[in-house]
Amino acid sequence: MKCPFCSSDNTRVIDSRPADDNNSIRRRRLCDACKKRFTTYEKVETIPLIVIKKDNNREQYDRSKIEAGILRACHKRPISVNEINKLVDEIETEIFNKEEKEIPSTVIGEIVMDKLKDLEAVAYVRFASVYREFKDINTFMDELKKILDK
Repeated sequence: MKCPFCSSDNTRVIDSRPADDNNSIRRRRLCDACKKRFTTYEKVETIPLIVIKKDNNREQYDRSKIEAGILRACHKRPISVNEINKLVDEIETEIFNKEEKEIPSTVIGEIVMDKLKDLEAVAYVRFASVYREFKDINTFMDELKKILDK
């Protein structure tokens, strides 16, 4: 690591700790040449995930889209923000554990529905009705029957 003050290559780490976001490491460094201290942050480099939409367009993965869909499905339901955040974390972990560079939005939708089904039935049906684009009441009833049979 080069010193930002004198550009010397001789620097050493004198303290390491997790940064405030817990997703990176904060390192205090000391330059052996000019004796000045500076801070660096080390973060894991992730490969950007591309989502393949239903119309075959591709866009970068965006966690906030999953959060927004789940929040709409859970509106006025007895589900805490912590439960929603935990759910989104589980979904995201499952998505990234597939270790693929591209993932169809349909796969993400199915993962969300599986997780919502275990969390809360009404939220699941709300999400499924939008995601599966229910055309009439019969499709809606078929989905409800699947839940009741389990």
